[in-house]
Amino acid sequence: MKLEQLLETNVKKYGEYPMLYFQEKQFTNIETKRISDRFAAGLRKQGIGEGDRVMVILPNCPEVIFSYQAINRAGAIIVPVMFTLHPKEIHYIVAKSGVKAIITSSFVLEKVRSAVQDLDFQPAIIAVDVPTGNDVLNFYDVLVDNNNKIGIPNTTNENDTAVILYTSGTTGSPKGVLLTHKNLYTNAENSAKHNETERGTTLGVLPLAHVYGLTVSNITMLLGSAIVIFPSFNIIEVFAAIEKHRVRTFSAVPAMIHAMLSYPDSDKFDTSSLESVSSGSAPLPVALLHAFQSKFNADVYEGYGLSEAAPIVTAHRKGIQIKPGSVGIPIPGVEIKIVDENGNNLPVGEVGELIVRGDNVTQGYYNNPEETEKILMDGWLHTGDMARLDNEGYLYIVDRKKDLIIRGGFNLYPRDVEEILNRHEAVSEASVIGIPDERMGEEMVACVVKKEGSEVCAEELIGYCQEHLAKNKTPRQILFMEALPRNGVGKILKTHLRQTAADIISSTNQK
Repeated sequence: MKLEQLLETNVKKYGEYPMLYFQEKQFTNIETKRISDRFAAGLRKQGIGEGDRVMVILPNCPEVIFSYQAINRAGAIIVPVMFTLHPKEIHYIVAKSGVKAIITSSFVLEKVRSAVQDLDFQPAIIAVDVPTGNDVLNFYDVLVDNNNKIGIPNTTNENDTAVILYTSGTTGSPKGVLLTHKNLYTNAENSAKHNETERGTTLGVLPLAHVYGLTVSNITMLLGSAIVIFPSFNIIEVFAAIEKHRVRTFSAVPAMIHAMLSYPDSDKFDTSSLESVSSGSAPLPVALLHAFQSKFNADVYEGYGLSEAAPIVTAHRKGIQIKPGSVGIPIPGVEIKIVDENGNNLPVGEVGELIVRGDNVTQGYYNNPEETEKILMDGWLHTGDMARLDNEGYLYIVDRKKDLIIRGGFNLYPRDVEEILNRHEAVSEASVIGIPDERMGEEMVACVVKKEGSEVCAEELIGYCQEHLAKNKTPRQILFMEALPRNGVGKILKTHLRQTAADIISSTNQK
């Protein structure tokens, strides 16, 4: 099945119902299909067809869903981009992907204009809320009467690329992950099966430009569910939506779960309908999991995925044991192994690199065969994540291979220390990094955000770590920060954090 068929099947199976809620607006599934068909015809009229790339750079709104459906209906490829990116980052993606059109809004328009200035080609710019002018077409002006045809005929198939998703670039230049219709459709279908998800209303708090948010929207159509779309994560609006729509489950990232737990007026809202929250995209501290479950009487199902796996690989679900610290078991259709540096299988309990195989795995990176060869070997995706399995097949992510700290020849895993620090009553958040050290090769530094009104010193936190871990596995320095740097989906930017920490330490040493 192709992604545009998700909506076709949804309409045939469930009939008309309100599917998208956004601020004061709502759109039924049939209205969504009608607008998508008309926009697809409009894109064709603009000369966009099979294999062409179209960038969508918008805050969450219904037009993102319309655009995704329309682009695939026209036979073209979606290039989703976070609207928070800098113009130089947008320029890089536009230049590398060679998009023929950019769908955006007034909120991002000036950044887009700046990004395309020096290109040797000029993509059409389509804005959802700007009148048609010299260099911009209004989204709704592009729509054409499609004479009530069912979709736009094209010859693409499920093995063709549906999406090129550029990685966040936290470990280097962004790479365009090629995701086929089959990659994304099977991942949505198998995720729904694994979670035994029921029809209902969920929350669209994840960026639709991120593969996790994109998959949630696909699952919503697959199940005949509805989704409340948020342009940004607003804690009051989230609680209000849970109460109004009797939301049973939704997907989030740890930063959102932390915000819900920390909000002092959560008791003013009726959250009794909430049964579970799925957490992914970044490690979930065990202390946060326990605290959330206790406060809201709702399970937290931590899972694991990555863009190159479209994205979901493992997850917890209703009916199986929740093992705090674990990211669950593989979803149907996905195989995993833990291997050493030579590709040999490792026994239960031993730490090695996680590799993945299944219909969800990418075909590689767009126009980048060298990087593709590094991650795809003998049909297996090499994730770059260090992990272990227990004797019941539950997966534990230990750390990113690139986040591993090698101190004096010993491998140290930042997450071990982060879990300890996050349990301390004065700590709101913690992230542990390695910075270069002449004597030891690397030295461990913990970056800590204190809870509001809490007082704690560095010596106390180092001592606290040493109560739970061997001394050589604990940080040598604690840096207190107002906030940890994050990307648009809430993942801590460790590359940025390393540079910030190195600058602070260097400046302190010079005084």
